[in-house]
Amino acid sequence: MKVHWDLDHLPVFKNAVITIGSFDGVHRGHQRIIEKIRQLAQGNEGESVVITFHPHPRQIVYPKDDSLKLLNTTQEKIRLLEQYGVDHVVVVPFTVEFSQLSADEYIQKFLVGKFRPAYIVIGYDHRFGLNRQGDINYLRWYGKEAGYEVIEIARQEVDEIAVSSSKIRTALEQGDMHTAYSLMGHYYTLSGKVVHGEKIGSSIGYPTANISLSQKEKLVPPSGIFAAWVYHAGKRYRGMLYIGKRPTINNAAQQTIEVNIFDFNEDIYGEEILVEMVEYLRADIKFESLEALGLQMSKDKENAEKYWPKRRSEFPW
Repeated sequence: MKVHWDLDHLPVFKNAVITIGSFDGVHRGHQRIIEKIRQLAQGNEGESVVITFHPHPRQIVYPKDDSLKLLNTTQEKIRLLEQYGVDHVVVVPFTVEFSQLSADEYIQKFLVGKFRPAYIVIGYDHRFGLNRQGDINYLRWYGKEAGYEVIEIARQEVDEIAVSSSKIRTALEQGDMHTAYSLMGHYYTLSGKVVHGEKIGSSIGYPTANISLSQKEKLVPPSGIFAAWVYHAGKRYRGMLYIGKRPTINNAAQQTIEVNIFDFNEDIYGEEILVEMVEYLRADIKFESLEALGLQMSKDKENAEKYWPKRRSEFPW
């Protein structure tokens, strides 16, 4: 898969089959759309192209709205789109200027001018252009002249997608990782750089990598301990993730996110890691001492071990 960040230097796509959206979560509903564009591309000797945005359009259109909780960072989204077999991902820099394109400019300068699509796969209620002037009928009308065909995703499918996003967020906020997984078709992830912490974990035999999330709008599940897969430098490890304010130590004002990586002893400060959250093991509680915390972490590790085979695997990401 190829990723394109610069709209001024896009390749000439062959019989492009495109779809456009935020694709937050790349969940099972989105995967239907992806499968559709892949099928059309394969059947017409073309290329499947997912067009998405960075930052999320709501961050530009409603800059004072701090209620947005994203299921994916852009890099996490790209990783998932590659996993589901897309040929190209185009990340459009979403700006105030872009949001003010008229419907005509959006079609002529953006969709046709940049992609020359053979097919556009879109939801029945898709709106575009300044003040949401354009709709699917307008897009079809232009297609007669521009030479592309519009494939409509039915109302039922689009409604399913909307419901799924809402259900995923609710499940994650409740620590229900099983439901979130069933709706997304993959584990929920947190990713970012490893930063220095207070090294308390090392003192009780469970060193942790403290993660600074790469996007502040990212939805973070509730405090507690999670069984996790940890990806670093192309390898996958078992581990357990902690989210919370460390009540046993100092009840910090700021929430920390840190992961104990099993069978791992490398200096990875400043490096990127990605954590897949497999299962919620327990809530965050205050213990009487660090010794008591260490004993509980031993039990947590034993509990977490139930979720994986013993052999460590290697996977590119």
